[in-house]
Amino acid sequence: MKTDDVEILVIGAGIVGIATAYYLAVQHKRSRLLIVDEGQPMALTSAQSGENYRNWWPHPTMADFTNRSTDLMEDIARRSDNRIHMTRRGYFLVTREEKPDELLQQLFAGYGASASKLIRLHEGSGGTYAPALSADWQSAPDGVDVLFGRDLIQTYYPKFDREVATGLHIRRAGDISGQQLGQYMLETMRLSGAQFQQAKVLGIAKADRFAVDVLADGARQTIKADIIVNAAGPFAAHVSAMHGEQLPIINVLQQKIAFADRNHAVDRRMPFAIDLDGQTLAWSDDEREALASAPEFAGLLEPMPGSIHCRPDGGDHGEWIKLGWAFNEETTTEPVREPELNPYFPEVVLRAASRLQPALAHYLGALPRDRVHYGGYYPMTKENWPLIGAAKTAGVFLATALSGYGTMGACAAGDLCARAVVGAPAPEFARSLSLARYEDKTLMAELEATNSRGLL
Repeated sequence: MKTDDVEILVIGAGIVGIATAYYLAVQHKRSRLLIVDEGQPMALTSAQSGENYRNWWPHPTMADFTNRSTDLMEDIARRSDNRIHMTRRGYFLVTREEKPDELLQQLFAGYGASASKLIRLHEGSGGTYAPALSADWQSAPDGVDVLFGRDLIQTYYPKFDREVATGLHIRRAGDISGQQLGQYMLETMRLSGAQFQQAKVLGIAKADRFAVDVLADGARQTIKADIIVNAAGPFAAHVSAMHGEQLPIINVLQQKIAFADRNHAVDRRMPFAIDLDGQTLAWSDDEREALASAPEFAGLLEPMPGSIHCRPDGGDHGEWIKLGWAFNEETTTEPVREPELNPYFPEVVLRAASRLQPALAHYLGALPRDRVHYGGYYPMTKENWPLIGAAKTAGVFLATALSGYGTMGACAAGDLCARAVVGAPAPEFARSLSLARYEDKTLMAELEATNSRGLL
């Protein structure tokens, strides 16, 4: 195939762009297909993924979307002898509220008509609750176990803060290797004729076909294409602007740290734990005085949002753990390929995580030198739903705005976008994940009135 004359040009070689190309090439037999990206495949945001997945969302549409994506990931796990290292210990959401009514309402709303079958309530001794002793995704239960009571939670999770009163164990959830998923797809689609070229997109014009100007190996060239898929992640709005279209997307930089937990502060068999409660960080008097004197840090003295993440990394016999916290979710930024990270983030997220798992406090001021501090962008719409399907410009399709759920949603996003490109039947919920949803006043009013963003 000549790479300067193709049927379909996919812009963006992150996990979502690769997944879209994969389903176009493998499922729909499109061989004249080229992926272009300024960097290498699975770099930038995809290289910074938390690599988690879940099927819970406070709206049935997004629950259907993530369930479909999990179905597709499981299919790949079966066919590849679990090359993608899929596990399923679940997500464990905790709060110190004894009866978190709003959270429970969101839980039941997310599972819709299936809620009565999938949600199990446990009080007292715990009854039929089974903790995630195995990481095997094929033997794990579905649905959600809700644990009420401090004593009950301490029975199963003694390393948690004793004030935790309610826990939601989302069972169809876990982690995968996003890099292995991307590599598997790349290798498989190459057998079908799809190709990758490292090139920076400079401009897009259209007459009878698209003419995409790129810079590759220091030289300009023009790629002719019938169809463009915009899967450019945090740069999707920039690509869209090249053909005169605006996308309702903002970018938020999110950061994480990982380090070897040599003190065994975190149980290796613990699900991916998320402390939902907001908090005010504990600082010494001297620290408070220093922070108060620096306007850029004064916010760290104020009450802060919850959703601090912690999970073991590397399997039952590994040592590493990952911590994350999207406390700057309202701070938008222009994307760059090498974002500047906040040097104080490791200390901040560790202090927050220590509230749920007090043993982590032993690392305060003593984080291992070989820790990893990394970050990537959450490209997102206001309602935090993706944009998948036809753009306003004829011949352009979108697979973007998967903020914080790019790895878990990539398979479904790729499948849905590929179906839109070739005109194949798609699930009913596909329209609600496309630009067409903004024409549905009833849906948009519902999303505006309810907390359906699913941010964790």
